[in-house]
Amino acid sequence: MSLRRTDGAPGAGADRGGTGRAPGRRGHPPLTGPQRFLLGGSFLITLGSFAVLPYMSVLLHQRLGLGLGTVGFVLAVASLIQFAGGAVAGPVTGRIGLRRAMLLALGLRTAGFAAFVPGLTSPVLAVGALLLVSAGAALYLPANKAYLVEGAPEARRPRLLSASGSAFNAGMALGPPAAAPLVMGSPGVLFSCVTVLFALVGAGHALLPAGAADRPADGSSAAPAADRAPESGAPRPGPSPFVVTVLSVYAFMFFQHYLALYAVPRTSAAFYGAVLTGYAALLVVAQPLLAERVAALSYPAALRWGFGAMAAGMAAIGAGGHVGIAAGGALLCLGEIVLFLKNDLEALARSSAAPASVFGRQRLAAGIGAFASGVVGGQLYGAAESAGSARAFWAAVCLQCLLLPVFLLRRRPARDPEGYRAGAG
Repeated sequence: MSLRRTDGAPGAGADRGGTGRAPGRRGHPPLTGPQRFLLGGSFLITLGSFAVLPYMSVLLHQRLGLGLGTVGFVLAVASLIQFAGGAVAGPVTGRIGLRRAMLLALGLRTAGFAAFVPGLTSPVLAVGALLLVSAGAALYLPANKAYLVEGAPEARRPRLLSASGSAFNAGMALGPPAAAPLVMGSPGVLFSCVTVLFALVGAGHALLPAGAADRPADGSSAAPAADRAPESGAPRPGPSPFVVTVLSVYAFMFFQHYLALYAVPRTSAAFYGAVLTGYAALLVVAQPLLAERVAALSYPAALRWGFGAMAAGMAAIGAGGHVGIAAGGALLCLGEIVLFLKNDLEALARSSAAPASVFGRQRLAAGIGAFASGVVGGQLYGAAESAGSARAFWAAVCLQCLLLPVFLLRRRPARDPEGYRAGAG
């Protein structure tokens, strides 16, 4: 497969026949070689990562003998690095370029997974390996998304970002069951296989061509012209995408963190696993199909639809039973597609900073939302159980999802949202 860039060449953008469209499905130009490689690589990277990371608490506690309190602290630090570390991705990629940033990130992750092999007998090595993997993840995702959309017109970004999300989610869904036969019996073999996988994917990244954003920064320009937001005197409707991302992830993570506690005792572990598998499959299929419709929504409309779907999903889960939990998962999937994709698109459209900086800030926002959800959710679920009604937890979360768009849309839209000017990036 050729990795030759075709951005800007005839057939990659508007064709020369005056139609404004290049050959491709639904009038879209075909994906370039580098874009196809990045999408395939995104699947393999997430497949390898999620073959290991979901089992990390079990390995640290049962195999290495760390106490649960220590395990929780280690995982919290790793999560903080993985999400908050996205804030440094922009400056790093601005200094060394997108391709080099991805190579550095994959180098860190490959070294981390390799260090797990001797780390299976050493808690210090295992914790250090986990932190290396987390640091690599913090740097890779913003650079990956930025390279994917580099040079692409705004109309193509929904398709590219939705395809990227589907690739990542497919890997997340398949990684844990693929690793299950090895994770406890032969973890050394598992970590060796993941190390080789990351090394091969990294070697493929070394063949990617350098783009405009990979030229060393000389201070003359913040980003290529195609990646800069148009300067407009009219304010865009709606609140800051950073704030909305914080609150979107905050609301969504109640479902992610606490569904197992609620669903398994009321149904079964097998049914819970089936819901998660169905959720992942629906996300992979539906996100690309809905991408253009989501992009066409105004930001206020996307907030109403997204948070409304989440509220309906939380209410359905609270109703209980197999049907309610399954329907709630499907509605949460719709809310995730609308809010997460629209937040990224809106952040790109409002910012004149380089895309890697924008995606890094979005990762930071997601980390803040996930942290807040964990803190609030534990107290809220505990209070609901103490009161003898876990359904009250889902009712409280549903109410929050209904109120969040009201709160966000009552705020006066800023002409120049904080943190979304080139000087703030």
